[in-house]
Amino acid sequence: MIQLVFMLEEPSAKIVLESLLPRILPSDVSFICIPHEGKQDLEKSLPVKLKNWNVPNSWFVVIRDKDQGDCIEIKARLRNLCEDCHRPETLIRIAVHELESWFLGDLAAVSVAFDKPGLAGRQNSKKFRNPDALANAQEELKKLIKGYQKMAGARRIAPHLNLDSNTSVSFSHLLSGLHAYLEQIQAS
Repeated sequence: MIQLVFMLEEPSAKIVLESLLPRILPSDVSFICIPHEGKQDLEKSLPVKLKNWNVPNSWFVVIRDKDQGDCIEIKARLRNLCEDCHRPETLIRIAVHELESWFLGDLAAVSVAFDKPGLAGRQNSKKFRNPDALANAQEELKKLIKGYQKMAGARRIAPHLNLDSNTSVSFSHLLSGLHAYLEQIQAS
């Protein structure tokens, strides 16, 4: 059996993936999500985990927010860390700008999660057509949902995310990347 090990920047990403992955991974693929307390913690922990992981048939996926950084530089730095640890095949995905962009890419899911029927119709507005362009997705969610909290919001929204119609490009790249990665693993 293949095991995917998700190295995550934050605990809310674990909540989202534990809801999404059973819906998208084949039954012969298991997964484990390892959250960290921010990007520095993730990048410090990554070499240790990659070098010392000894569970056979394990493959790594690293997910980190872009925040205000340069996506290409972040990905290159993470790629170098993985290569230095003899794990060049590691899949690296960047949430642009942050995990909440994925939620703004599916306002219908946010609408259902918080019983706010009017939100879904706002998906086609200029602001939410390309949620990855919003540098402050979490703040935008707080404007839409009074009292929005990161962890509780992830728990409520994740089960409703539509895998086929999310307008976040980085969310689509995660899904397509996982699909291609699994094909690569199975072919090796």
